[in-house]
Amino acid sequence: MRYQPISILSLRSFMILILSCITININFGFLGTPSLQTLSLDGHLSFDENYHAARDFGNRHQFLPLAVLHPKSVSDIAITIMHVWQMGLGSELTVAARGHGHSLQGQAQAHRGVVINMESFSGLEKQMRVHTGKSPYVDAYGGELWINILQETLKYGLAPKSWTDYLHLTVGGTLSNAGISGQAFRHGPQISNVHQLEVVTGKGEVLNCSEEQNADLFHGVLGGLGQFGIITRARISLEPAPKMVKWIRVLYSDFSTFTRDQEHLISAENTFDYIEGFVIINRTGLLNNWRSFFNPQDPLQASQFESDGRKLFCLELAKHFNPDEIDTTNKEIENLLSQLGYISSTLFLSEVSYIEFLDRVHVSEVKLRSKGLWEVPHPWLNLLIPRSKIHDFAKEVFGNILTDTSNGPILIYPVHKSKWDNRTSAVLPEGDVFYLVAFLTSAVPSSTGTDGLEHILTQNKRILDFCEAAHLGVKQYLPHYTTQKEWRAHFGPRWQVFMQRKTAYDPLAILAPGQKIFQKAISIL
Repeated sequence: MRYQPISILSLRSFMILILSCITININFGFLGTPSLQTLSLDGHLSFDENYHAARDFGNRHQFLPLAVLHPKSVSDIAITIMHVWQMGLGSELTVAARGHGHSLQGQAQAHRGVVINMESFSGLEKQMRVHTGKSPYVDAYGGELWINILQETLKYGLAPKSWTDYLHLTVGGTLSNAGISGQAFRHGPQISNVHQLEVVTGKGEVLNCSEEQNADLFHGVLGGLGQFGIITRARISLEPAPKMVKWIRVLYSDFSTFTRDQEHLISAENTFDYIEGFVIINRTGLLNNWRSFFNPQDPLQASQFESDGRKLFCLELAKHFNPDEIDTTNKEIENLLSQLGYISSTLFLSEVSYIEFLDRVHVSEVKLRSKGLWEVPHPWLNLLIPRSKIHDFAKEVFGNILTDTSNGPILIYPVHKSKWDNRTSAVLPEGDVFYLVAFLTSAVPSSTGTDGLEHILTQNKRILDFCEAAHLGVKQYLPHYTTQKEWRAHFGPRWQVFMQRKTAYDPLAILAPGQKIFQKAISIL
């Protein structure tokens, strides 16, 4: 899409964004309280005891809002944002949409602003509508959890095509980033599997958008980090859902063989339905721990395998099937595995229902919550790395920087860039294939050791510093920066388009202040 010359109004809005680099430390927040209280809403605003809105999964940042909106309708969201928009530069009020609170760095928080509790919807506006037929889809509210969408669509024998590893996230939350899991090599991320959106812009406008209608907003919001609008409804592509899944894990000691096999599988015509992997460093009794979920093909060989003190790479695979297809599926799996170079004694298999497989991380969540280990700091680092640089990255990071057991999984798997739409706001590295490498660590509170927050943050910085010094062309997924200079570098040549979209849809920089991309300019006149 070509952008026309900027009009006088757009130029004024653009200058407002430029001015947003200037911080004016004057507290106008209290001025917003009386005016917010006058709004006529189906839901309600709460001004007290809003500490839950100042927390997230990252458990590192806490910014208390002035108010929390508990909407019962899309009009509640639009009325509130339009009110803040009409207050103009005389108010410091900003607005952030909060889904299931799974942000890592305070991205869904709004210091002295308004946080919208997207999970508070009820009634007809929240109701899902599943459409069957040749091209099935589901219309879902932006604050709906993916696990609920799965449960509803399975009633019709259908399911979304692309997932995240954890399903207790909201539709609007993942679509504002990308939504990646082991199906992305085939179907692309979740943002590649959406037909239509309903969005409330930073001016309080409620707009429907798709590739045919308001296309620039549609592509901008997808992967747009909440900067151009709040997703209140999405039309998500569906496919026939299988009944069962063959879930497989195998180990490698050689990184080159591991990545060769991963890249072979994501490009093969007949392959698995899910392809991921993870790094294992000095993990004691690894295969014995797997036995609670998996069965070894050769129990004797598996019992003799030693993982202590070793650096290993696990290839995780899944093949969908229905009960009447079991023999054919087993033959297909046997043929695919025969093409791989894994350690033969480490083949583990499991057979689970489709929903058990997709919701597998929730099992770990329940266990961690029971031990009080879920609500701890999560200094996660997610990187997208060009295939051409993955071996340089692995040699330094897995060879020198990470020398001991990680307190959390380290995911690594390749995806095809061709499955992503380059018109969206998602930022990707160069090359036809790139790897997601995700350090999903948990910090032990009060620890000063290798599992403590400071050590993990230092380790993350070493990884990022190496990537920059070695010019690997890495991009952050779920990015976090604190200066506009860093954000400009992140977006690169796409920064101009990002700025123009901000000018068009949220010129006062009201939305998603926790991303720290733009700061609302405040007039003191």
